[in-house]
This record gives sequence, C-alpha cells and structure tokens, in this order.
Amino acid sequence: MEIKVCIGSACHLKGSYDVIKKFQAYITKHQLEETIILKSSFCLGKCSEAVSVQIDSDEVISMTPDAVEPFMAMLKKKVI
Repeated sequence: MEIKVCIGSACHLKGSYDVIKKFQAYITKHQLEETIILKSSFCLGKCSEAVSVQIDSDEVISMTPDAVEPFMAMLKKKVI
C-alpha cells in the first residue's frame, strides 16, 4: 500500500508535516514498514481541502493530524 501526503503550499500551511509524522508513528508502532510505503507529494489537486492524502490510486481525501490514527485503524481492519 502506498500513502501519499501532499506537501504543496496549501497543505504545508495546513499541517502536512504533522500528518506525515502521525502516519510515520502509526506505521512504526504497528510494525507496518513492510506493508505501507509513505511518500510526500506535490499537489494532489485538492488544495482547498488540505491536507490532501491519497491511498494507492484511490480518491484524494482530506486529513488532519488527529484523524490519522482512527483512519489507519479503520483501514487496517479493511486491508492490512
């Protein structure tokens, strides 16, 4: 699985690096390094909904740092 987090201007201002840190912490805590590839990306095309995140080639979604852990727990149940 590949998770892309936008680090473009709008997303950067809305806290993309905090979102990345939360994803990194979750991946490490749950030992998912072999299952999940975390990448930064410039502009995923949803600047008004920053911070933009894309899982594989699915629809781009908006993410806050506080939403990362509940989102990943839900995703883990479905996919991992």
